[in-house]
Amino acid sequence: MTSTTISQSTSPSPRKRGGGPEGVLGRSRERLGWMLIAPTVLTLLVVAIYPLIRTVWLSFTNARLGSTRAVDFVGLENYTYLLTNSTFLKSIWNTIAFTVGSVALETILGLGVALVIHSSFKGRGLVRTAILVPWAIPTVVSAQMWAWMYNDVFGVINDLWVVQLGILPQKVAWLANPSTALAAIIFVDVWKTTPFMALLLLAGLQVIPEDLYEAARVDGANRWQSFWRITLPLLKPALLVALVFRTMDALRVFDVIFVMKSYALETISMAIFARQTLIDLQRIGEGSATSVIVFAIIAVFVLLYIRMLRIEEV
Repeated sequence: MTSTTISQSTSPSPRKRGGGPEGVLGRSRERLGWMLIAPTVLTLLVVAIYPLIRTVWLSFTNARLGSTRAVDFVGLENYTYLLTNSTFLKSIWNTIAFTVGSVALETILGLGVALVIHSSFKGRGLVRTAILVPWAIPTVVSAQMWAWMYNDVFGVINDLWVVQLGILPQKVAWLANPSTALAAIIFVDVWKTTPFMALLLLAGLQVIPEDLYEAARVDGANRWQSFWRITLPLLKPALLVALVFRTMDALRVFDVIFVMKSYALETISMAIFARQTLIDLQRIGEGSATSVIVFAIIAVFVLLYIRMLRIEEV
């Protein structure tokens, strides 16, 4: 018997694909997996996919709320109208300005708060609980509260800056003034949502091994060097995830602006414009087109963040 014959006789014979108990067990597990996720998939199709497809379809029609006339296909007419509508273009600018300003400030302040509450000090648990209070307050309540505080007659903001500290020469109508209204609302959103960013970043800080910091101290690195060389690089995945969540929320902003300024042109957002078109004007086609554009803008931001996250993982 030659060596070739011996090697062929001693080598294990390959199993046929799908044959044997392992193949049966694999198919059984696969069927069980599909059965377990089927309710979730069906729910997603009902509450998310179908409404999205329906909204896209309505955006190409002249549908009106409460109208009995037949719905006609109008093609890109609704999108052409929106992209030449000065109010809608203003809402896009306001939304992007709100998103960039609020998310940038919340990220910087949230990182600072997370670093503070991540360190060991007496009463850390109480501080962690206290910083969540603004985030726990309903947005409608906090927005109305800040609207009263911004009032130029009896608001505490003007009383503090003008009467108590004397920094401003006279009282300012923060919300009534078009040049300060959006910035004032951004400040309110930063006050409310910074604890959320801090909480997400704190979760990322807690998974960084302490051994790395000990090794850096042994090598003579100071806190600033440890932050740039250890903390920030290892925190980037959590930071990108936090940015995705906050950017999506900011681009859909409605409640805080609507409570404080309603439909005012200087602060109107895309979501408020969509609500006005759908509910007040009862133009379902144009309102659906507005929603599709909002969805597309959010999708672009999310895809950019996901690409950045993949680059970090590589």
